[in-house]
Amino acid sequence: MRLRFGKHRAVDEGLEVTEERGVRTLHLGSQAIQSAMRVSRPWDLELAYTRAMMGFLMFRSAPQQVLMIGLGGGSLAKFIRRQRPQTHITAVEIDPRVIAAARSHFELPGNDATLNVIEGDGALYVRQHPASADVILLDGFDAGNQVEALATQTFYAACHRALRPGGVLTVNLWGRDRGFAEYFARLERAFDGEVGWISVQNKTNVIVFGFSEPGAADRLDAARPKLEDLSKRWGLDLRSFARDFQWADGAASSPQ
Repeated sequence: MRLRFGKHRAVDEGLEVTEERGVRTLHLGSQAIQSAMRVSRPWDLELAYTRAMMGFLMFRSAPQQVLMIGLGGGSLAKFIRRQRPQTHITAVEIDPRVIAAARSHFELPGNDATLNVIEGDGALYVRQHPASADVILLDGFDAGNQVEALATQTFYAACHRALRPGGVLTVNLWGRDRGFAEYFARLERAFDGEVGWISVQNKTNVIVFGFSEPGAADRLDAARPKLEDLSKRWGLDLRSFARDFQWADGAASSPQ
């Protein structure tokens, strides 16, 4: 896959990389942006929804083990690696072309002691690794649609089992997806109602958080006095995320 400077498209059977005005983007079978990188700052989080996914820091500020299901351009992996190099990141991506594009066009480094990118089935990996992650970052889309295997009741329950005590599942959902309400309800069931969410860009994306243990609301209240310092350390507006955070209270409260 080639990429020239300026506006350009590099296409590989449904996988497309474009670059315009210093921002490189990844598309998978649709015009929807799967990942974006500002070429001058490749470690930053260019897209608002990826910054919101980092809202898990309000509940788990120093994770030791982060599991990513779906790699995209590797934005979250690069960001966490730069900001907290002692965190170990495992990223599972089923499409080898996505892994190749992340490394050739989005400056994702090779595997080492702190980053392990695995080509494989994320749903299977989660089932096989119970109690292995402090944080799971789930961002699974294909051709503009939620990957159904990564949104089933069984899979969300497996995510709950894969979390360590105090762990957090962070899921990127599209608010306008026809299956959104059902996906949200499945998350509520899998996490026994311990679910909250942040709306991004008028619910274009809804970032849903599932908690492995009760008491997440108390943890957020306890974290509020520390959010200013934590925001400066990570370069994120966590105080804004805390203000916008909403708690689920039964299926009727699911964001519409």
